[in-house]
Amino acid sequence: MTFDKIIEDGRLWAVRYQGDNENALQKVMGQWNDAEWLADFFTQNFDDLVSYFKITKLDEAVYDTMEDSDELECLILDISPDANLDELFRPLENGRTSEMMLSKEKARLRNRPRHASWLRLYAIKLNPGIYVISGGAIKLTRTMQEREHTLIELEKLEKVRQYLVANGVVDDDSFNDLIKED
Repeated sequence: MTFDKIIEDGRLWAVRYQGDNENALQKVMGQWNDAEWLADFFTQNFDDLVSYFKITKLDEAVYDTMEDSDELECLILDISPDANLDELFRPLENGRTSEMMLSKEKARLRNRPRHASWLRLYAIKLNPGIYVISGGAIKLTRTMQEREHTLIELEKLEKVRQYLVANGVVDDDSFNDLIKED
């Protein structure tokens, strides 16, 4: 497992899993902009799309996903030095009210027209405003535990967190030390 810097100032990173040619952010953005991949995904998850979002047209789901993906990518890649990533990333557990060391977080678009965004990026929070993206998913159900593809994202989040803990990472300073060692 290695880490790619996404924003030059070191506030946003993405995991590159062993054997992968792309980091987690590149991989998920590629999927979300691939009409064929999306059509297959929504065909396999059609019942969730209909029951939770009331969308019955695959082309509408594909279009909405690509549109949201572009907007989310712009939000992430066009982060200005004074932008606050804590406004984009929120605790993974909706009811969590206190800070945790290396907490699990999610990012999604808010205030979207027509329906809520189903795109999610998942990350570990090193310090306020500093994140490591572990992956992302199209979340069509109320909880992540309901579907295999979102369960895999939970497992990746935990795997990254455990890797960081095992390597003595407790904040962005110790994370930077780990990066220098690699």
